[in-house]
Order: sequence, then structure tokens, then C-alpha cells
Amino acid sequence: MTGDPSSGADRGAGVADDAAARLVRLRLIAQIGRHPSAILLLAQLVALLAYPFFEGTPAGNAAFGVFGVVVLLLALRMVNRTSGHTRVVVAFLLAVAAVASNLLATLAGMGWLAPWSAAIDALFYFHAAACLVAYMLADRRATRDELFAAGATFTLLAWAFAYVFAACQALQPGCLAAAVNPDAPRTWTELLFFSFVLLSSTGIGDIIPLTPQARALASLEIFVGVMYLALVVSRLIGLSLLTRSESKSG
Repeated sequence: MTGDPSSGADRGAGVADDAAARLVRLRLIAQIGRHPSAILLLAQLVALLAYPFFEGTPAGNAAFGVFGVVVLLLALRMVNRTSGHTRVVVAFLLAVAAVASNLLATLAGMGWLAPWSAAIDALFYFHAAACLVAYMLADRRATRDELFAAGATFTLLAWAFAYVFAACQALQPGCLAAAVNPDAPRTWTELLFFSFVLLSSTGIGDIIPLTPQARALASLEIFVGVMYLALVVSRLIGLSLLTRSESKSG
């Protein structure tokens, strides 16, 4: 007794569809692997959206610490990919110092290390952002990875300045006020929001720097954000348009 030919054909089509789906997934993984800037950008955005749901809880703080180490490793990988040996060594030493100071400040009860830990974190993120900027400016053609790097660099700068304000707040309690609980220390989510507002110059924040030092840091971040858009992002846009016009003419 022979089987139904149509059922065999259906099974064959199902196997072919499964193979095609696996091939698409493998290609997607390969594409992501070729664009580590996209992985770093995605990790930063996931942390940005997830942390407010866990902030203030022991489990959330622990998870954020682990995730911070992951982001540090991703940023270190980007530095290793885009920079020379000296910059990689500096980034590695800063990453080790950042992780060690965070552990000592949180787990060992050495709270006096908090501002210095934040300062080391800020230095690492500034260093990683500078390496990515050098990577983007070194090429005369805008690649897809460089476009992802532009977004990743923006988030690195926002994180770096958030740590700067965290250090400033630890050294100068009350240097930042807000519409809600103005006398309370600003949380990490508030500091990161404040940093994104200043870096993008959107002007929709409710946090106000009160001391001269905090206002100077806020002015510096606004300047960095404007110059980043004017010098780096605009250059990548111009190179992208030039590359597209050359491909069409060719």
C-alpha cells in the first residue's frame, strides 16, 4: 500500500522551510558578529529600558552590576577591535579598576570609594567613546558598523557623564535638585536621564544643577553633545550620501 504523495511533498516542504529558517538565523548571527558596535548599542539600550524596573532592589542592584560588567567587556572588545595596543591596555586597566572599586564600594562596605568608583567608570566610558570616535573618523567611507558605532558612542558618552554627575553628587550632596523630592540624592535613572537631556540638548529635563561645579559639568556635556553631532554624526551622514551616490553612478 503506497503512501499519500501529497503528504510526502508536505513533509519535504516543511523540512525545506525549517532549513531556510535556520539559514536565515545563521546569517543574522553572522551579521551581528560582523557589527559588534550594534551589540554594544543594543546592550546599552536594554540596560536603559530595564534598569528603572529594578532600581532600588537588592536583586536589581546586583543585576545592574553584572550587566555593567557585560557592557564594560563589550566596550573593551570594541576598543580592542578599533584601537592600538596602548589604548587597549589603558582600557583594560580602567575596566579592572572600575570593577574592583565597585565591588569594594558595594560589597565591602567602603562607601567612601563611591565617588572615586564613579570617576573611574566615567574615565573608562570616555576612553571607549574616544576610541570609537577615532575609529569613525579614520575611514573615508561610512560602513554599516560605523553607523552603529555612532549610536553606541552617544550612549557611552551619556553613561560617562552620568557617572561624572554621580561622582559630583557624592562629593557635593545637594548639587542637583529636581521637581520631585528636590532635597533627595538623584537616583541613577535620574542621572542618566539628565545626561541624555544635556547631551542631546533637548531641554526637557526637570533636574537642575545648583552648584557652580555642577553647572560647569552640565555646560561641558552640552558642548560635547553639540560638537559630537556637528563633527562626527554630520560627517558620517555626508560620507553615507557620498557612498550612495558613488554606488549609483558606478
